[in-house]
Amino acid sequence: MFLTIIDDLFKIIETEKKVNISLTAKKLNVSAQTVTKIARYLEKLGFVIIDYKNIKGPSIIYQRGPEFEFEHIDEVELINKLKFYKNLKDVSSANKLIYDLYKYLKRKDDQETKKVYKNVRKYYIENFMKGIDKKKSADPIKKIESYNIDVDKIEVEVDIVKQELEPVPFYMVFLLRTSEITRLVIEKIKEEVISKISFNVVFKTREEESRIKREYKTMLIDKLKKVFPKISDKKIHLFCDYIILISIGMGEIEFLLRDKHLEEIVVNNSFEPVWVFHKKHGWLKTNIILEQENKIYHYATLAGRNVDKTITVLEPLMDGHLKSGDRFNATISPISTKGNTITIRKFAETPWSITDFIISNTIDYKTAAMIWTAIQYELSILIVGGTGSGKTSTLNVFSIFIPPNQRVISIEDTRELRLPKTLHWVPLTTRLPNPEGKGEVSMLDLIVNSLRMRPDRVIVGEIRRKKEAEVLFEAMHTGHSVYGTLHANTVNQAITRLTTEPIGVSKSLISAVSLFVVQNRNRRTGTRRTFQLAEITESGDPNLIYGYDIKKDKLLKENDPERFYDTLNLFAGLSKKEVDKEINDKIRILKYFTKNKITDNEEIALLISYYYINKKYLMHKIFGGKNQKK
Repeated sequence: MFLTIIDDLFKIIETEKKVNISLTAKKLNVSAQTVTKIARYLEKLGFVIIDYKNIKGPSIIYQRGPEFEFEHIDEVELINKLKFYKNLKDVSSANKLIYDLYKYLKRKDDQETKKVYKNVRKYYIENFMKGIDKKKSADPIKKIESYNIDVDKIEVEVDIVKQELEPVPFYMVFLLRTSEITRLVIEKIKEEVISKISFNVVFKTREEESRIKREYKTMLIDKLKKVFPKISDKKIHLFCDYIILISIGMGEIEFLLRDKHLEEIVVNNSFEPVWVFHKKHGWLKTNIILEQENKIYHYATLAGRNVDKTITVLEPLMDGHLKSGDRFNATISPISTKGNTITIRKFAETPWSITDFIISNTIDYKTAAMIWTAIQYELSILIVGGTGSGKTSTLNVFSIFIPPNQRVISIEDTRELRLPKTLHWVPLTTRLPNPEGKGEVSMLDLIVNSLRMRPDRVIVGEIRRKKEAEVLFEAMHTGHSVYGTLHANTVNQAITRLTTEPIGVSKSLISAVSLFVVQNRNRRTGTRRTFQLAEITESGDPNLIYGYDIKKDKLLKENDPERFYDTLNLFAGLSKKEVDKEINDKIRILKYFTKNKITDNEEIALLISYYYINKKYLMHKIFGGKNQKK
C-alpha cells in the first residue's frame, strides 16, 4: 500500500485528537498551507473540524475516521461472532465475515490485521470446514488467479479468489493502492475540479475530448501538487489519470471494460456487487458496488447519448452500444423491481479466428474444412445456438472463408462483425425511430435494400421475424449466398422455430439452406463447442452429419453427407473424390495455421486469398517440396 502525507497527518490527528496546524506542519516537514488544505478536505468528509479561533493558532480537531466493514479489529469479538453463527448453523454469514475481513486485510495490509485474520481464519477452518480435505483447502479463501490490466497508463491489479462453501468466486479489482483516507481526499479533489470546469459528457469530436481532458488535467495536477508536495511527478500523473478515467465515462466500470478476459459486465442494482462473466472462471462477484441508483441511471443515459437513444419512465428499456462497440442494455425501476440495471456484452478486442477455435477445441479440422468448402462454393449456412453460445463469433470466424473477389453485405442491429480488410465488405446497421416515431430503418428495410446493392453474399446478424425470413429465403432461391444466426439449441429445434410462428416460413423454403451449424455453451464448464453439423434435404428435413459427444469432448460422425456432394457436383462439377481432396487440402492448411499459431485474422485472410488466387502457389509457399510428395 502506498502511504501519503494525508495518512501521516490523519494518524497524528487521530492519536492526539487536537493538533496545532503550524506545529504539525513542522513535524511533517511541509508548509502550514499544505496541512490546512488537506484539513479542509478532511473537514468536508466529516473527519475533522478546523478551529480558527484558537489563541495559539488554527488547530484541527478529530471527529471520526473512515467507515470500514469493521470499525475496529477485535479478534475475540470476531471469533465470538463466528461462534454465534456456528450455533445458528449460519454458514452464509460466517462466509461473509471472513470475506469482509479478507478485503479489509487487503486494504490495510498491516501486521496487526494479518495476525487477527490468521487466528480468525484458523477458527473458521476448524469449525466450518469439517469434511473438507485440509490438504487441498488449507485456507478458506484462495487466490486462483492474479493479473494486471493496463488502463491508460494505470496498472490495475486483479485478484480472483475462491472461498470455500461459497458457490461463486470473487473478482477483486484494486484501483489505487492507497489508504481509504487518501482515496476519499482524491475523490474530493475530483469533485472540486469538476465543479469548476464545464463540459459536455458526450463529445462531438475527438479533438474536443482531447482539449477538455488537457484542460482538466492541468487543473488537477495543480491541485494535487499542493496536496501532495513530496510525492513524485509519476505518482501525481497516476492520480491524475485515475481521476480523469473515472470522471469522464462510467466510473469504475471503465476498468472492467478494459479487462480482455471479461465477456459480460452486469449491474443489478445499487446495493449488490457488480457481476462479471470471465472467459475462464464464469460468473464472478466483484468488489465494486455502484452505491446510488442515480449513478446507474446516469451511466445508462451516457451510453444512450452515444447512439441518440433515451431511457425514461415512459421508455424504461434501452438497447445500444458503447463507442468501443460493446453491446449495452439498460432497464430502470420499476420495470426492474430491485433497481436500475446495466448489462454490457464486451466486444472482443481481438476477434476469434479459426485457429483459436481449433486450438480451444471449439471445432475440429474436418468440420471446419467442410464448412470452408461449403462457403467457397456459395452454399448458404445458418449458425444456430442458445444465448451466449458464440453464434456471432462463429459467423465472424467462418466469414473469413468468403472469396475476396465477392461483394459482402452484412446487416445487424448492433455492429458486431469485424471482417478482414481483404474482403469487399459493406456493413449496414438498423436504426430505431426518433421520439416522434420517424426515421426508423428496420432489419427488413436493410435486407430488401441489400438485394439492390448487387451482393454476392448477404450476412444477417439474426433472423427473428417472418417477413425478414421470407425475403432471405427468397434471396437464397434466387442465387444469393446467405449466412445468418438463429436462436435454437439443436437442428430440429431450429427447423421447428423457422416453420412455426412468429417466423413461420414454409418448410419447403428451408431446403435453400445447405448447412446448419449448431453452437453450444456448457454453462457448468464455460466451454463452447460446435454441437451439430447437418445438411438440409430437398424436403426440408435435417441429415445430421456430425454430432458432439460430451463424454469424449469431440464431434463424431453420424451420417454421410448426401446433398452436400450432389450440390457441389451439380453447380461446380466436382466429384465426391475431388471434394474430399479439397477438404483434405484445407485440413492441411488449417493444421499449418494451428502449428504456427497464426491467429491474426488479417494474416489468415491473406493466406486464404492466395488459396483462391493461386492454390499451387499457396501450397508451395507453406509446405514447399512436401506438397509435391502429397
